[in-house]
Amino acid sequence: MNFGIIIPAYNEAKSIAFTLQSLLQQSYLPYQIIVVDDASTDNTAQIVAEIAAENPIIQLVQRTQKGEHLPGAKVVQTFNTGLPFLKEEVDVICKFDADLIFPDNYFQVMNTQYSETPTLGMYGGFCYIQKNGDWVLENLTNRDHLRGAVKSYRKECFQAIGGLRMAMGWDTADELLARFYGWQVQTDITLRVKHLRPTGAGYKSKAHYLQGSVFYRLRYGVILSFLAAAKLALRKHSLKLFFDYCKGYLKAKKQQQSYLLTKEEGKWVRRYRWKNILKKNSK
Repeated sequence: MNFGIIIPAYNEAKSIAFTLQSLLQQSYLPYQIIVVDDASTDNTAQIVAEIAAENPIIQLVQRTQKGEHLPGAKVVQTFNTGLPFLKEEVDVICKFDADLIFPDNYFQVMNTQYSETPTLGMYGGFCYIQKNGDWVLENLTNRDHLRGAVKSYRKECFQAIGGLRMAMGWDTADELLARFYGWQVQTDITLRVKHLRPTGAGYKSKAHYLQGSVFYRLRYGVILSFLAAAKLALRKHSLKLFFDYCKGYLKAKKQQQSYLLTKEEGKWVRRYRWKNILKKNSK
């Protein structure tokens, strides 16, 4: 399988070299690596250019204008900038963060899984962060969800879901849509990826309300949205976050914000979510 990687990057001078070196040291090399520099103010672009000069599979693409950094929309916009540069021969499209260190066998395992399972649409490992000298599983992780930092899509699956939604919640919408269209989404706990900067470390407070609006835009409905808000707040050990998420949902509903899914997709998603909840509670 030919793997094409797109890495959105903004001011990643401290980490981008580690990420690229870990990709270049793979036992099964990726076919193409595109780094999209989102008008960085540090020397991210220079570092990438120097590494690319010695490694033809790496390509630097530069954006000249940068908007406000909000979760979701900006990173997808930057990722989309790299899409036209992917070669036709690419079989699997990867969206990776610029602050990751991959185990040497990451693509070897991915190649095996994608090759042996034709219905596998999305696949990836788990992110670990450094805490008190140890690498521990990032607390936003669960076995049913492939983190936005390490997304990969079989090209046919990526095309079936219509690409990535340019909004916060894109990394949930993609998985739901993949399953809706009959593709498998699989995570692999044996693939441990070091995440050098915890997810959301640079987000502004308004992101809490945006997260609540995501539940609305995914057509969860009131009860499912409040359950999702409670689950996420519990993981982050914050009662305040629960109320922030709920406020964000209610605000989005009042404003009748645009949905990320069609009515048919939303109906399927609600059934899928309730089915999983009932299955877990019956154990």
